[in-house]
Amino acid sequence: MSLPPAVAERLSSQGIDFQLVEPEERNQLLELCAGKPGCDSQIARRIMLTDSLGQLQALIPANCLLDLNRLGELKGRKLVAAHPQEVGEAGAVEGNLPLDDNLPLVVDKRLLEVEEVCLELGPEGPYLRLPHSEFCKLVAQGSRADFCVPMDFFQPISDGRQAVEQSVQRFTQRRIQRRLEETLEMPPLPDTAEKIIQLRIDPEAGVGELAELVETDPSLAAQVVSWAASPYYAAPGAIKSVHDAVVRVLGFDLVINLALGLALGRTLKVPKEGPHGVTPFWHQSVYSAVTMEGLVKAVDAERRPSLGLAYLSGLLSNFGYLVLAHIFPPYFKVICRHIEVNPHVPSHLIEQHVVGLDRETLASQLMECWTMPEEVVHALRWQNFPDYRGDYNLYARLLYLSNQLLRNVGLIQGPYQELGDELFAELGLDRADALAVINNVVAKKDELHQMAHELGHVQ
Repeated sequence: MSLPPAVAERLSSQGIDFQLVEPEERNQLLELCAGKPGCDSQIARRIMLTDSLGQLQALIPANCLLDLNRLGELKGRKLVAAHPQEVGEAGAVEGNLPLDDNLPLVVDKRLLEVEEVCLELGPEGPYLRLPHSEFCKLVAQGSRADFCVPMDFFQPISDGRQAVEQSVQRFTQRRIQRRLEETLEMPPLPDTAEKIIQLRIDPEAGVGELAELVETDPSLAAQVVSWAASPYYAAPGAIKSVHDAVVRVLGFDLVINLALGLALGRTLKVPKEGPHGVTPFWHQSVYSAVTMEGLVKAVDAERRPSLGLAYLSGLLSNFGYLVLAHIFPPYFKVICRHIEVNPHVPSHLIEQHVVGLDRETLASQLMECWTMPEEVVHALRWQNFPDYRGDYNLYARLLYLSNQLLRNVGLIQGPYQELGDELFAELGLDRADALAVINNVVAKKDELHQMAHELGHVQ
């Protein structure tokens, strides 16, 4: 792959020596420049920011989080991520090089403390490997500042309840939130959901009891019937009742967990304003649920977990997004702005940076308060950690795999992590089978989109 002419011309005019690293060397380069202690290399990424004063280019290490508040204080500006349309086609083609002399540039100081910098040229493009002296030439006109936080600064939250209390207390002391009891006020478990939970643990419960319970909530019954009748499941004949949905299409286990997930999903409002470009809440829920369903069916029979609980874990996988917006409304907007300027950073690290805890911790704590199945509590809490080996780790790691597969095909947003053969082996999955599952989800995207659309309009 050759450099775009504008990039080559710019480098030549400044007498800058460089090496071109082709995309096929990307994985090796990522490992080399992982930002570990003693590493002499660093990958640099350009972030385009904007405010009422115009656009600003920020060069940051790829293993760091850009702190908007810190940069805003340093520059005396209220910066947010520039919308992709604002950046323009030229910026998209020429990638992350600060080629526009008409735009101000700020460089995080960490990039000036390593022996070489590898500049990204777009998400799928090559890298430019620049020795320290050559990189300094390239950014000579820019300013230098300390406005990033290394991602390895953040550690997994071990005590979720304590983290919630400390975070709320911290904001309450700053008089940012309302009174503590108001801040912690969460909606009670819906009556329908509570009855479904009781039915789940009743060994004598059957199709009749489940259908009768779901039908007491007309909206929920309509959703279950619509779900079973969707083209995704391609059931023969018309689905006219919850009983039909259970017996002919979905099965008892799946319906009871589907009904529970839908009932819980209506307890909190989906925020109207979220990060631009992020998959809508119900779309992500549906994608995750059906991906988990497919993966569980592909797992070796002797290791296969409960299909219903895995399905429910997928359906509720992003429930913490709603909880986060409910508990920290002013800071939810701050989190959204940070997600927009840090597409390479997992959202749970951004949330820890802004409010001291993440959506997964909040969701798991709420699920625990609602006495939800422990499999679901642990799946939600540890879904970002493929090396988790604690209780019910199979559900959490399947959810991690589901999220990564969905990110890789662009159905949900977030940085994609390469999936090693060891993970598939430990989950009892063949890689080819997992890829077949996600390919099926992509092929039926339109049907799933319609299912999610209907759910979003019921709230």
